Amino acid sequence: MLHSRKLQYIDEIARCGSIRKAAARLNVASSAVNRQILALEEEFGAPIFERLPRGLRLTAAGELCIEHIREVLKNYEKLETRIRGLKMPQAGKVSIVTTVGLAAGPLPELLARFMEAHPRVRIRLLNDAGSVTLNPVLTGEADIGLGFNIPATPGVRTLANFDVPVGVVMPVGHRLAALDSIDPLEVLQEKLVLSNPGNSLRNAINLALAPMALPVEPVLETNSVELMKKMVKQGAGISVLNPLDVIAECRRGELVFRPFTPAYVRHQAMKLFARSRTPLDAAATLFVEYLLTEFSAMVQELQASGAVPPSERRDG
Repeated sequence: MLHSRKLQYIDEIARCGSIRKAAARLNVASSAVNRQILALEEEFGAPIFERLPRGLRLTAAGELCIEHIREVLKNYEKLETRIRGLKMPQAGKVSIVTTVGLAAGPLPELLARFMEAHPRVRIRLLNDAGSVTLNPVLTGEADIGLGFNIPATPGVRTLANFDVPVGVVMPVGHRLAALDSIDPLEVLQEKLVLSNPGNSLRNAINLALAPMALPVEPVLETNSVELMKKMVKQGAGISVLNPLDVIAECRRGELVFRPFTPAYVRHQAMKLFARSRTPLDAAATLFVEYLLTEFSAMVQELQASGAVPPSERRDG
């Protein structure tokens, strides 16, 4: 390798929060890992980790160090990819961080088609909550991010924006399925299975239901979109999600999505983004172009079905 193995040691400790766990994952002795930490701290003249009763935590100096380390490791991976590409054209690796909802919704089908078309491109997918999806992109752990209500942030460039309105999800045959659009008052008369308070989805739900001036009292709250969909299928209640969360189930006839009546439509802003100062390599660029094409087609499909009012993608 063109860089010291100690960089890998520090990176793994930061991920694990423990010398013992990092050593086990690296298949080396704990003492060897500890020596590398001490050597680097002596070289810097400052502690990298704060020693806590239950493990290690990065200091301020450690945060700066780990950002540099991950950039070095990422650049080395890109170098390896380019060298392999001399012998195997179109080889590459792409890492993406996204929310648990998107990972459980449209992405599995999209990833499967992409991997079938590009078998030499390896994909690493990280799940994250929407509020911190930025971090892996900023630190270089992920090439691209896909999430909702991502704020404008220094160091991050927007590749595309999609406005996706939330709506009502119900079992096939539900009384509300016969309607083209649904008034929030009808929703509040049903048993509700909703996202936990505090995330971007629940914020959009609360905005849609707020004009009714009635309490929102779900029978179940969870941060798992997959669980919400399963509970709705079993008839435990109805839910409010964005149509991308359930597009696969609606295509298979397992669930029904209906938009709110126009006066009560509320959107989630979905953003595809990357690190500003790091250009995407060939594999990541190929994957981004694929996602843009697929999501644009999905939005058009939802518009044609009436699930989403006509609107255009907003490129960054």
